[in-house]
Amino acid sequence: MERKHFVYTMAACAAVLFVACSGKQDSAGQAEEETVQLVRVEKVTEQAVPQVASYTATIEPYKRNLISSSLPNRIKKIYVEVGDHVKAGQKLVDLDRANLAQQKLQLDNLELEYNRVKELFAVGGASQQQVDQMRTQYETAKTSYENLDENTVLVSPVNGVVTARNFDDGDIASGAILTVMQIQPVKVLVNVSESDFTKVKQGMPVDVNVEVYGDELFKGNVSLIHPTIDASTRTFVTEINIPNADNRIRPGMFARVNIDFGAADRVVVPDRAVIKRSGSGDRFVYVYKDGKVSFNQVQLGRHIDDTYELISGVESGSMVVTAGHTRLKNGDSVKIAE
Repeated sequence: MERKHFVYTMAACAAVLFVACSGKQDSAGQAEEETVQLVRVEKVTEQAVPQVASYTATIEPYKRNLISSSLPNRIKKIYVEVGDHVKAGQKLVDLDRANLAQQKLQLDNLELEYNRVKELFAVGGASQQQVDQMRTQYETAKTSYENLDENTVLVSPVNGVVTARNFDDGDIASGAILTVMQIQPVKVLVNVSESDFTKVKQGMPVDVNVEVYGDELFKGNVSLIHPTIDASTRTFVTEINIPNADNRIRPGMFARVNIDFGAADRVVVPDRAVIKRSGSGDRFVYVYKDGKVSFNQVQLGRHIDDTYELISGVESGSMVVTAGHTRLKNGDSVKIAE
């Protein structure tokens, strides 16, 4: 009886042990299955992506002229006001002519003296040196007179608009009396990335949005490309002219310039596949292959609708994770959700 009792006891223990071991194996298997995360993936391919670069800028006049005299002088009369449109060659300011009259009297006296010395030289009454000295004095006085005459009546050098008046009639002007700006055309200066230096061509068309006119597009053209690169910003200055025939665009307005460089074949990924690493500006995409994911750093281009253009980081034909990547790590095993 004792032997039978011992056998029954051992059998019962073995059964309990078997059940316990089986339970542990089942739990381990379930745990392993639970660590394999379900994800959704999408295949990405190359597409022709428009290469449009956008820049912000401030509208500037085509030319800005400061109307002033080369010498301090009293203002006799100013003929224009701020906002007036003027033509090239139009008289803007008359300055006091007293100095001019005095210079004219001196010039006439020197001319008489010069002619007298030349007559004396012809009959042997004066030397060549005297003639040369008088000619120098006369020509110097004549140049001074012509310069003063030119600076006594001030005219506009361009067709434009008066944007500043700094003096009134009767003031002694010692600087810019008026500012005249040519606003047909106007221009913008943008700092273009060094990488686009070979793409920018003189005369190429440009679209310009002026903020006060909403989505309306104004057409411009590249008029000047500066030949040097700024070493600190790795950019170069590009000048763009906008015709502005109706004078609607004014200097100082805010504008956005869009330069179209054509199209390039780029890998395009859904924006929901792109992950931003906390604490940095780096962007990443999980790429699926053979049941595992790799954490690929990518360089983004333009955001187009619900996709991103990729400059680098993912090859065409790759499978990228678009859902389920919240707790993923590089090298994790995953299953694709049905």
